[in-house]
Amino acid sequence: MIWNWEFAAEALPILLRGFVNTLIATAVGTLIAVVLGLIIAVAIRGLPRWINWLIRLLVAFVRNTPLIMQLMFVYFIFAGIPGLVDIPALVVGFIVIGIHYSTYMSESYRAGIDAVPPGQHEAATALSLPPVRKFTAVVLPQALRATVPSLGNYAVAMFKDTPFLFAISVVELVTSAQQFGAAKFAYTEAFTLAGIIFLAASYPTSLLIQRMEKRLATY
Repeated sequence: MIWNWEFAAEALPILLRGFVNTLIATAVGTLIAVVLGLIIAVAIRGLPRWINWLIRLLVAFVRNTPLIMQLMFVYFIFAGIPGLVDIPALVVGFIVIGIHYSTYMSESYRAGIDAVPPGQHEAATALSLPPVRKFTAVVLPQALRATVPSLGNYAVAMFKDTPFLFAISVVELVTSAQQFGAAKFAYTEAFTLAGIIFLAASYPTSLLIQRMEKRLATY
């Protein structure tokens, strides 16, 4: 028999427990990436050239090295420091994923900020707005209008990259499926359900992002 409904019913609660870790890693990682990405984009534009160069170098390093390597490196570095061995692997995971994707989101922010018409900057200057006020009240809202869809796409990509957390012993959705399949020799049921759960969570989000992109394009 290719499909066993008993195995499927037994696997589903286990997979959903793993899915909780997937959701936590995605939600917290996205929050870190959104905030840190904006900080990076602003820092690159406003800090002195030598600091700017250093930040760009770090961003390039993070973007051009595999996420799984970063996860393993940071996890085992923390595990080797006395007094820090109790840090949960999931915490290390969503921090590393958040930092990794912040480097991509920073480019989206940068493009959005650059897309703000120069006239908006000039108008804010003519009104004698302080630099911080000009950025938060004039530049940033317009930049976010062009940036939100791409940020959403990166969040979906992050969600699909959470299986890499298996490398640091986090039992997320795919690892749950693998463990159940190995224990029951029911890989078909386990991975089919895992794929359905991924699709059920990510596809509506993708549709929402597409709708948001079309709506923002009309303003």
